[in-house]
Amino acid sequence: MSNTNPDTTLIALIDRVALADEKALRELYELTSSKLYGVAVRVVTNREWAEDVLQEAFINIWKIAGDYKATLSPPMAWMALVVRSRGLDFLRRRASERADRMQELDDVISDTVAGDSPNPMDVAQASEQAKALHNCLNLLDNKQREVVSLAYMRDLSHSELADLLKLPLGTVKTWIRRGLEQLRGCMGKLA
Repeated sequence: MSNTNPDTTLIALIDRVALADEKALRELYELTSSKLYGVAVRVVTNREWAEDVLQEAFINIWKIAGDYKATLSPPMAWMALVVRSRGLDFLRRRASERADRMQELDDVISDTVAGDSPNPMDVAQASEQAKALHNCLNLLDNKQREVVSLAYMRDLSHSELADLLKLPLGTVKTWIRRGLEQLRGCMGKLA
């Protein structure tokens, strides 16, 4: 900076930037970036983000330098406002992106939970019921257990069971009926 008023120098540089003078933008950056970086850090509270914000701010300054009015605001205050605005925009974008990612995660969780796969509670409950059924089946007479198991595991009819086991049809029906009654009673006690 020369011995002239710092504001005058900055105003002259902003006026040159408004005319698309890249050298003026470089000089403006060299004179003000350290202070403006401090503003960015205070707004976004992260040094890496502050660097991005400062870069966005100087791109914005390049675009809107023609709008600057020295009569309304000192140059550093105007540039600090641009940095602050870019910082707040940056934070809003990050919050929005985070919200979008959370929504995507919520959707994935929702799809997973609402999917065809059973939830952990159902699996645990089914496991307990299977264990109880196994215990109750073990309480049946061997022949009753065999007939009931074949009827329901292989989906065999009474007559198919009678043929397979070489037993009278009435005997098979009785064993299944009595076996199911015992299973119901046993399962009822365990429930």
